[in-house]
Parts: sequence; structure tokens; C-alpha cells
Amino acid sequence: MLIETLDLLRCPFCGTRLSVVENAALDRGRDRIESGVLGCECCAFPVVAGIPVLIADDATRDAMHALEAGRRNDALYMLLGLEGARLDAFRELTAGAHGPTYRHLLGVLCRDAEADYFLHRFSDPTCLLVEALLDALGDSGHPDPAGDPTNPVDPRTRAGAGASDRPGRGAAPFRHALDLCGGSGHLTRILLHQPACTGAVLADVHFWKLWLAARILAPDCEPVCCDANSPLPFADDRFAMVLLSDAFPYIWHKRLLAGEMQRVVTGGGVILMPHLHSAHGDNYSAGDTLSPAAYSNLFAALKPRVFDDRMLLGRLLDERVVDLANHTPPAACGDTPSITLVASRDAGLYRDYAAADPLGVTGVLAVNPLYRVDYADGVSRLTLAFPTAEYEDEFSLAKRYLPQEISVSADLRGAITPAGVGARYDELRRRRILIDAPPRYC
Repeated sequence: MLIETLDLLRCPFCGTRLSVVENAALDRGRDRIESGVLGCECCAFPVVAGIPVLIADDATRDAMHALEAGRRNDALYMLLGLEGARLDAFRELTAGAHGPTYRHLLGVLCRDAEADYFLHRFSDPTCLLVEALLDALGDSGHPDPAGDPTNPVDPRTRAGAGASDRPGRGAAPFRHALDLCGGSGHLTRILLHQPACTGAVLADVHFWKLWLAARILAPDCEPVCCDANSPLPFADDRFAMVLLSDAFPYIWHKRLLAGEMQRVVTGGGVILMPHLHSAHGDNYSAGDTLSPAAYSNLFAALKPRVFDDRMLLGRLLDERVVDLANHTPPAACGDTPSITLVASRDAGLYRDYAAADPLGVTGVLAVNPLYRVDYADGVSRLTLAFPTAEYEDEFSLAKRYLPQEISVSADLRGAITPAGVGARYDELRRRRILIDAPPRYC
């Protein structure tokens, strides 16, 4: 973690500032803390592998004691939940010179079907919609790291710049984006590549997801391990955007979290909540759902607007338009499975946006992992193969842009370049047959 992150953090229990404990656990460089202990007026929390863990439970406490005893690897293994054969497999994977891929690490760190969801996240319909929404809101000037129209962001600024190079990081640092319950960082990565975003905090309760994000998907993010069912461990009025995608129905303390999101967002900022499962529609693993009206009421102070996800995705795929001009009154949402909620005092953002063309590459070009590649005679033949019948059913809308079979006159088995793909490059990128992936993803 960056040392300057301490200015952002607060204890989730007593609300006081955190400071670095000078003890044997501390491994601190010029501007970062790799391991150590943070203390407030009521608790102590470990920093393991550069990730502050602001949770009070037995596993966190045991990891902190291991750090203080000089057993940093043991502290990491504890928080990753590794032991026995899984620990042996992890050690073997990470011992190589080149480092394991995201796919291989998922096979060790994730013990359920969520691994399929994560591996194929970049091309599922919900991710496409969130990416388009972030592009649109970024195009309208959000997230605005300074919250000040007289201090515009240089569009050349990208994630990965040094802290001193980023605008808005002086007297009021971290007025940028929070990806809340953001998993292993797929959407954080998209946030960080918005021209108006100077940086992003990724928060999740699962340490292993943050560890993956910090090493592969979003290495420029600031990961913070915390529980969204408790008060958020952040100072007031710090984030120009708070993104919470997919996870809110699984939070029990929804009223608390809604209040916390409004506390940490800046006065002119945006709360974006895509893919809220509706209690009136059918969803896979729906969670503890509410009605669209109940979701809206939780954010009433910001006069939120609700959008039917079916209509948003339909206009995006059919017309390449992000339609934030036509919201749906909560009572009129009917049996739609999910909605998107946008809450902001800035009424100017509610309009139509031309969807950005996803042709650029910020990482490496890769064949969508949903495809099997067979190569012969100068032609790559791609066949769509969903990992399970359940995945295919849940994400069936992906078939609107992912063909069952396609042939490309190029060798797609190794390194891929736009020039090597040729005239079909734009089509393959728009349809997410080729994806922009982080290095070491597949």
C-alpha cells in the first residue's frame, strides 16, 4: 500500500485514523508499506503483501501475529486460505521464473464456480454494460478526481503514473474512484484506464481476490480488504465515483452500506450500481433482493434514477448508445431481472452517449477464453465452448455478439497483433472474440 493511503483510511469500528506501528512486522520503503501493523484507538490490523486488512476476526489476528513473529509467508498463506495440497500447488505455481497465469491461480485460490465467472468476466453482458457506462460517465467528466471544474484532468494522465504525476493528489488526495466489492479487479482495471480517473481503490472482503487484482488485473489500484457489512474504512467525501456492481443484493446491512456510500462520495460525485437483482424478476443466485423502489429509497437524498438493464443492454448492442436519458420509474420496472441505479446531484449526466469503440489495447490481445482454437493451413477456427450449462444459461445474451463458430485467416495461438489479424480486427474486437487482457491472464 502507498503510505499516502493512510490519509484515506479510518478504523471501521471507532472511526479514528490509522498509524504505522514500529515493530518487527514492518517492511516499509520510500513510499510503500509491504507488510506491517496499523493501529488506531481501538484495534490493530495487518498489512500483508501490501494489502491492509481492516477486518477483526481470528484469521486476521493470526496473520498479524505471524507477521510480528517474522513469518510473512505464513501470514500470506493464512489470509489466502491455503493449506495442505492447495498450499503445495500454490507454492509450485509461484516458484517459476515467469509467474503463473490468472487462470492457473484461480484454479488454486477459488474453490467454487466463481472461477468460471471471473475467467470469462471481460466478455459477459454485464461487464460490457458496465464498461460502456464507465466510458460514458468518464466522457461526461466523471470521475472527477478534484471535484472542481476549475481543475480539469489532463486526459493524457493514465493509471501507472507516479503519485507526484497525478492531478488532484495534493491537499485532497484520493478524490477519485472506489470499486466496492470489486472482486479480483476486472472493473477496477476498466476504471483505471478512464482518462479522467487518477486512481482507484479496490475494496473486497476476500483477500485472495485482492491479491490477484494487485498482481495481475489491476496492479495500479490500491487494494483494501474490508467488510461492506460494516462501516467503510474511508474518510468522508473522498471519491468522485463509487462503483458497486453485482454485489449489493448479497449485502445484509444494505441500509448501512447505502449510507456509507453516500458518506464517502464527493458532493458532485456519482454512485453507480449496475446489475441490481430485482425482487420482482428471476436471477441466478439472486441473493437477498429488494424491489427497485426499495433500492431507490436507500439513496433518496441523491435523487437516484433507475434503468432497466434489458433496455440499457439492448440499445448498447443494437445502436451503440448508452441511454441514460430515459430512466424507468421504479414502479414501472415490472419483472425485469435487474436494474442499474445511478445517483448523483449532477443532473447533466442523464443523457444519451455514443458508446466508445473498444478497439484500443491496454494490455495484450488474447482470444476470448470461451473459444477453443484449432489452427490449420493458415486459418484459426474458433468454436464457442461455455464452461458449464449453467454458465451458458445465465450469460446466454453473450450469444448476441459471440458467434458459435468463426474462422480467421491468422494464427491466433500465440502473440496477436492488429496487423497480424488484418481487416477483421475491428469486428473481432467489437464482438469480444478478441479481448484486451492483462498480461498473464489466460
